[in-house]
Amino acid sequence: MKRSKINTVLNQSKEFIKSMGFMLPPFAYLTPDLLISNYEKKSNFFNFKLGWDITDYGTNLFESTGLTLFTVRNGNNINKKNNNIPYAEKIMISREDQISPMHRHIEKTEDIINRGGGFLCIEMFSSNPQGNIDLNKPISFLKNSEQLILPAGSKVILEPGESVTLFPGNWHKFWGHGGDVLIGEVSSINDDNQDNVFLETIPRFTSVEEDADPIHLLVSDYEKYLVR
Repeated sequence: MKRSKINTVLNQSKEFIKSMGFMLPPFAYLTPDLLISNYEKKSNFFNFKLGWDITDYGTNLFESTGLTLFTVRNGNNINKKNNNIPYAEKIMISREDQISPMHRHIEKTEDIINRGGGFLCIEMFSSNPQGNIDLNKPISFLKNSEQLILPAGSKVILEPGESVTLFPGNWHKFWGHGGDVLIGEVSSINDDNQDNVFLETIPRFTSVEEDADPIHLLVSDYEKYLVR
Protein backbone atom coordinates (compact mmCIF):
# COMPACT_ATOMS: atom_id res chain seq x y z
CA MET A 1 0.00 0.00 0.00
CA LYS A 2 1.10 3.54 -0.59
CA ARG A 3 1.88 5.48 2.58
CA SER A 4 -0.48 8.23 1.40
CA LYS A 5 -3.30 5.66 1.27
CA ILE A 6 -2.40 4.38 4.75
CA ASN A 7 -2.49 7.95 6.07
CA THR A 8 -5.95 8.44 4.59
CA VAL A 9 -7.19 5.18 6.14
CA LEU A 10 -5.75 6.20 9.52
CA ASN A 11 -7.57 9.53 9.49
CA GLN A 12 -10.82 7.90 8.40
CA SER A 13 -10.40 5.21 11.07
CA LYS A 14 -9.88 7.69 13.89
CA GLU A 15 -13.06 9.50 12.92
CA PHE A 16 -15.09 6.28 12.60
CA ILE A 17 -13.88 4.92 15.94
CA LYS A 18 -14.71 8.23 17.63
CA SER A 19 -18.17 8.27 16.01
CA MET A 20 -18.84 4.85 17.55
CA GLY A 21 -18.11 6.18 21.04
CA PHE A 22 -14.87 4.23 21.53
CA MET A 23 -12.02 6.30 22.94
CA LEU A 24 -8.55 5.36 21.75
CA PRO A 25 -5.67 5.71 24.23
CA PRO A 26 -3.44 8.80 23.97
CA PHE A 27 -0.63 6.88 22.26
CA ALA A 28 -2.92 6.33 19.26
CA TYR A 29 -2.30 9.95 18.27
CA LEU A 30 1.48 10.11 18.68
CA THR A 31 3.33 11.33 15.62
CA PRO A 32 6.39 9.33 14.58
CA ASP A 33 8.70 12.00 16.04
CA LEU A 34 6.92 11.95 19.40
CA LEU A 35 6.89 8.17 19.50
CA ILE A 36 10.58 7.98 18.70
CA SER A 37 11.55 10.74 21.16
CA ASN A 38 9.63 8.98 23.95
CA TYR A 39 10.69 5.50 22.93
CA GLU A 40 12.60 4.55 26.08
CA LYS A 41 9.64 5.13 28.39
CA LYS A 42 7.26 3.62 25.84
CA SER A 43 9.29 0.50 25.05
CA ASN A 44 6.20 -1.69 25.38
CA PHE A 45 5.10 -0.29 22.03
CA PHE A 46 7.85 -2.34 20.47
CA ASN A 47 7.86 -5.40 22.72
CA PHE A 48 4.09 -5.85 22.79
CA LYS A 49 3.40 -4.45 19.29
CA LEU A 50 0.87 -1.90 20.50
CA GLY A 51 -0.60 0.57 18.03
CA TRP A 52 -1.87 0.81 14.47
CA ASP A 53 -1.96 -1.94 11.86
CA ILE A 54 -3.38 -1.34 8.39
CA THR A 55 -3.16 -4.35 6.11
CA ASP A 56 -4.29 -5.37 2.65
CA TYR A 57 -2.69 -8.82 3.08
CA GLY A 58 -0.40 -8.10 0.15
CA THR A 59 -3.27 -7.80 -2.34
CA ASN A 60 -3.05 -4.05 -3.06
CA LEU A 61 -6.86 -4.20 -2.93
CA PHE A 62 -7.55 -2.73 0.49
CA GLU A 63 -11.20 -1.86 -0.16
CA SER A 64 -12.07 -5.51 -0.90
CA THR A 65 -9.42 -7.39 1.13
CA GLY A 66 -8.05 -5.74 4.22
CA LEU A 67 -8.49 -4.77 7.84
CA THR A 68 -7.78 -1.85 10.16
CA LEU A 69 -6.55 -2.76 13.63
CA PHE A 70 -5.34 -1.01 16.76
CA THR A 71 -3.78 -3.08 19.52
CA VAL A 72 -4.69 -1.43 22.81
CA ARG A 73 -3.00 -3.88 25.17
CA ASN A 74 -1.02 -7.08 24.85
CA GLY A 75 1.45 -9.39 26.51
CA ASN A 76 4.48 -11.04 25.01
CA ASN A 77 4.84 -14.81 24.59
CA ILE A 78 8.63 -14.58 24.80
CA ASN A 79 8.68 -12.58 28.03
CA LYS A 80 5.34 -13.59 29.52
CA LYS A 81 6.98 -14.86 32.71
CA ASN A 82 8.31 -11.36 33.28
CA ASN A 83 5.37 -9.16 32.32
CA ASN A 84 2.46 -11.32 33.60
CA ILE A 85 0.04 -10.01 30.95
CA PRO A 86 -1.87 -13.04 29.63
CA TYR A 87 -4.36 -11.14 27.45
CA ALA A 88 -4.72 -8.76 24.54
CA GLU A 89 -7.31 -6.29 23.30
CA LYS A 90 -7.80 -4.86 19.82
CA ILE A 91 -10.25 -2.51 18.19
CA MET A 92 -10.72 -3.15 14.47
CA ILE A 93 -12.67 -1.88 11.49
CA SER A 94 -14.03 -4.19 8.82
CA ARG A 95 -15.45 -2.11 5.99
CA GLU A 96 -18.58 -3.15 4.17
CA ASP A 97 -17.79 -6.24 2.06
CA GLN A 98 -14.08 -5.96 2.99
CA ILE A 99 -12.84 -9.49 3.63
CA SER A 100 -10.31 -10.54 6.23
CA PRO A 101 -9.15 -13.81 4.61
CA MET A 102 -9.64 -17.32 5.95
CA HIS A 103 -7.16 -18.11 8.71
CA ARG A 104 -6.72 -19.84 12.04
CA HIS A 105 -4.60 -19.30 15.13
CA ILE A 106 -2.19 -21.79 16.62
CA GLU A 107 -2.47 -20.65 20.24
CA LYS A 108 -4.83 -17.68 20.51
CA THR A 109 -8.36 -17.95 21.86
CA GLU A 110 -10.39 -14.86 20.99
CA ASP A 111 -13.70 -13.16 21.45
CA ILE A 112 -14.75 -11.25 18.33
CA ILE A 113 -17.36 -8.64 19.22
CA ASN A 114 -19.52 -6.43 17.02
CA ARG A 115 -19.10 -3.07 18.78
CA GLY A 116 -21.30 -1.10 16.40
CA GLY A 117 -22.09 -0.12 12.85
CA GLY A 118 -23.27 -2.75 10.39
CA PHE A 119 -23.50 -6.52 10.72
CA LEU A 120 -20.39 -8.68 11.08
CA CYS A 121 -20.43 -11.86 8.98
CA ILE A 122 -18.11 -14.75 9.94
CA GLU A 123 -17.62 -17.96 7.95
CA MET A 124 -16.08 -20.83 9.93
CA PHE A 125 -14.53 -24.28 9.56
CA SER A 126 -12.80 -26.76 11.88
CA SER A 127 -9.29 -28.15 11.45
CA ASN A 128 -8.40 -31.73 10.60
CA PRO A 129 -5.67 -33.51 12.64
CA GLN A 130 -2.99 -31.98 10.39
CA GLY A 131 -4.31 -28.48 11.05
CA ASN A 132 -5.70 -28.03 7.56
CA ILE A 133 -9.21 -26.83 6.90
CA ASP A 134 -11.83 -29.59 7.28
CA LEU A 135 -14.67 -29.18 4.79
CA ASN A 136 -16.89 -31.75 6.52
CA LYS A 137 -16.35 -31.59 10.28
CA PRO A 138 -18.91 -29.50 12.22
CA ILE A 139 -17.61 -26.28 13.78
CA SER A 140 -17.84 -25.81 17.55
CA PHE A 141 -17.73 -22.30 19.02
CA LEU A 142 -19.52 -19.95 21.41
CA LYS A 143 -21.98 -17.29 20.32
CA ASN A 144 -22.92 -14.84 23.05
CA SER A 145 -21.39 -17.39 25.48
CA GLU A 146 -23.73 -20.16 24.25
CA GLN A 147 -22.15 -23.34 22.89
CA LEU A 148 -23.06 -23.98 19.26
CA ILE A 149 -22.16 -26.77 16.85
CA LEU A 150 -22.92 -25.97 13.21
CA PRO A 151 -22.11 -27.56 9.85
CA ALA A 152 -18.74 -26.82 8.27
CA GLY A 153 -18.70 -23.53 6.41
CA SER A 154 -21.57 -22.02 8.36
CA LYS A 155 -21.88 -18.25 8.31
CA VAL A 156 -22.80 -16.45 11.50
CA ILE A 157 -24.11 -12.89 11.43
CA LEU A 158 -23.44 -10.74 14.48
CA GLU A 159 -25.57 -7.72 15.26
CA PRO A 160 -24.04 -4.89 17.32
CA GLY A 161 -23.35 -6.19 20.82
CA GLU A 162 -23.12 -9.85 19.78
CA SER A 163 -19.94 -11.92 19.85
CA VAL A 164 -18.34 -15.25 19.09
CA THR A 165 -15.58 -17.06 20.95
CA LEU A 166 -13.16 -18.89 18.65
CA PHE A 167 -10.59 -21.43 19.77
CA PRO A 168 -7.21 -22.42 18.33
CA GLY A 169 -7.79 -24.31 15.11
CA ASN A 170 -11.09 -22.58 14.27
CA TRP A 171 -10.73 -21.38 10.68
CA HIS A 172 -12.57 -18.13 10.03
CA LYS A 173 -12.92 -15.19 7.68
CA PHE A 174 -15.09 -12.14 8.23
CA TRP A 175 -16.44 -9.01 6.60
CA GLY A 176 -18.84 -6.15 7.23
CA HIS A 177 -22.37 -6.18 5.85
CA GLY A 178 -24.80 -3.27 5.70
CA GLY A 179 -22.09 -0.78 6.58
CA ASP A 180 -18.65 -0.56 8.16
CA VAL A 181 -18.30 -2.47 11.46
CA LEU A 182 -16.37 -1.61 14.60
CA ILE A 183 -15.00 -4.88 15.97
CA GLY A 184 -13.63 -5.57 19.42
CA GLU A 185 -11.23 -8.42 20.03
CA VAL A 186 -10.45 -9.72 23.51
CA SER A 187 -8.02 -12.62 23.48
CA SER A 188 -5.09 -14.40 24.95
CA ILE A 189 -1.69 -12.96 24.00
CA ASN A 190 -1.62 -11.83 20.39
CA ASP A 191 1.37 -12.69 18.18
CA ASP A 192 0.68 -11.66 14.60
CA ASN A 193 4.16 -12.69 13.48
CA GLN A 194 3.92 -16.34 14.53
CA ASP A 195 0.33 -17.29 15.37
CA ASN A 196 -1.56 -16.72 12.10
CA VAL A 197 -2.01 -19.51 9.56
CA PHE A 198 -3.75 -18.42 6.34
CA LEU A 199 -5.54 -20.73 3.94
CA GLU A 200 -3.79 -18.98 1.04
CA THR A 201 -0.14 -18.01 0.95
CA ILE A 202 -0.46 -14.32 1.80
CA PRO A 203 1.49 -11.97 4.06
CA ARG A 204 -0.05 -10.84 7.33
CA PHE A 205 1.41 -7.33 7.02
CA THR A 206 1.33 -5.08 4.00
CA SER A 207 4.44 -3.77 2.27
CA VAL A 208 4.58 0.02 2.18
CA GLU A 209 5.42 2.26 -0.77
CA GLU A 210 6.84 5.41 0.79
CA ASP A 211 5.22 8.14 -1.28
CA ALA A 212 4.50 10.36 1.76
CA ASP A 213 5.62 10.84 5.36
CA PRO A 214 3.74 8.70 7.91
CA ILE A 215 1.32 10.48 10.21
CA HIS A 216 1.49 7.54 12.63
CA LEU A 217 3.75 4.52 12.66
CA LEU A 218 2.29 1.07 12.07
CA VAL A 219 3.42 -1.84 14.23
CA SER A 220 5.12 -3.18 11.11
CA ASP A 221 7.13 0.07 10.93
CA TYR A 222 8.72 -0.30 14.36
CA GLU A 223 11.74 -2.32 13.28
CA LYS A 224 12.56 0.32 10.66
CA TYR A 225 11.94 3.52 12.62
CA LEU A 226 12.68 2.66 16.23
CA VAL A 227 16.25 2.03 17.34
CA ARG A 228 16.45 -0.25 20.34
